[in-house]
Amino acid sequence: MAGIDEQLAAILTSRIDGCRALLSCERLSGGASQETYRIVIRTDAGERKLAMRRAPAATAPRHGGYPGLATEAMLIRAARAAGVPEPEVLAVLMPEDGFGDGFIMEWLEGETLGTRIVRDPSLAAIRPKLAEQCGEILARIHAIDLNASGLAARLTRFSPEQCVRQTWQHYQELGTPQPMIDFSARWLLEHLPAAFEPTLVHNDFRNGNIMVSANGVVAVLDWEIAHIGDPMRDLGWICTNSWRFGHSDLPVGGFGSYADLFRGYQRVSGRQIDPAHLKFWEIFGSFWWACSSLSMAQHYRTGPDRTVERPAIGRRSSECQVDCVNHLIPGPVELVVAGPFVSSIDMPRLDELVISVRDYLRGDVMSTTKGRTRFLARVASNSLDIVLRDLLVGGEHRRRQLERLRALLGDHGDLEALRRLLVRRLRDNQIALDHPGLADYLREAVVNQVAIDQPSYSGLKTALSNASKA
Repeated sequence: MAGIDEQLAAILTSRIDGCRALLSCERLSGGASQETYRIVIRTDAGERKLAMRRAPAATAPRHGGYPGLATEAMLIRAARAAGVPEPEVLAVLMPEDGFGDGFIMEWLEGETLGTRIVRDPSLAAIRPKLAEQCGEILARIHAIDLNASGLAARLTRFSPEQCVRQTWQHYQELGTPQPMIDFSARWLLEHLPAAFEPTLVHNDFRNGNIMVSANGVVAVLDWEIAHIGDPMRDLGWICTNSWRFGHSDLPVGGFGSYADLFRGYQRVSGRQIDPAHLKFWEIFGSFWWACSSLSMAQHYRTGPDRTVERPAIGRRSSECQVDCVNHLIPGPVELVVAGPFVSSIDMPRLDELVISVRDYLRGDVMSTTKGRTRFLARVASNSLDIVLRDLLVGGEHRRRQLERLRALLGDHGDLEALRRLLVRRLRDNQIALDHPGLADYLREAVVNQVAIDQPSYSGLKTALSNASKA
């Protein structure tokens, strides 16, 4: 072994009891911001699997009070001590290790992919019990003594208003005019929770960040954005539509009901839940993920992470925006219908070039690769599908946006200029949220954009269902 493997082997043999050698180290496909690895070591008792969380070698600037991986390891240890299902943290990487920030923990077996958790037949018996279990687990997390655990000195405190304003500010710094995001920010600031009791907040507790087996939740993962704040943030986040994986009728992670979640939480915590309070955080969840998705695309533009995954995640912003539409301004909408691809004197046409590359990725590349390479090939092929749909309907979609914006704003600028004008008026409170025509424009623009970006997304189906009822 050489390079990274040799360096890691030295850390493992010196820091992990009984470790004699590193046998393998594989980066897993998940994790949009931190790297996760499966490690196999040789011990006196035989082979043993471990997991490692590690910051990328070159990390883009983080916002939102990111506590760092050493504190993340501390959070996992505190949660484990409080009865939350967690792996044992075996070693925290030190500066003298020369391997960056991270920690090594025991390997637990279970399913982490949200799509499989909501569909896998082997989990059918436990699925109806998961929402109540999640409520119980969140109640234990929120009861952790911040002072006794030492976390009070390490975590940032955020009020609901700070959460909204910081997220909104970070989005504004990206320089992309997304009027539905600004509309949602205005609505959230006008509907802030009246009161809350600050607790530890996991801040990313959702389907996809829990490990599940046939016996229930095995572990709570990814504590990297924990803070001190309103505990209802966690309950609203697991109910956000992005994490229902197509099962919108089951609001808790796509596997359970609000009533199940509330029952588990209230039994352990003794606290009653105000549904309106939770609904604020559910809407905030879609707003927050809409902004955070865009930041992934910014990471691709500016570095250091220029993988094919980053811009693909950026296009998920429209999914979250359509969820905000469904919460705040449901109503009639007309979907742009794709016509035949415009003929070209060139052979092949643009769509044929794109299709040929997409099919190569889905066929040849995915059938002959595995792990992260296979995952990224799928991501790349999905991005090409977005390009194809935009070639078919994007021009008409943008033409209609321009027409509506000119009528709404009384200005005859181009599309980019008018979108920037609208977001400026929203940010400066120069236009009311109930201004005639505003909701209609936003609904049409967002619904048609998500139809390009991800036509199978459940939020689009909800929007079209709302339109049929209007």
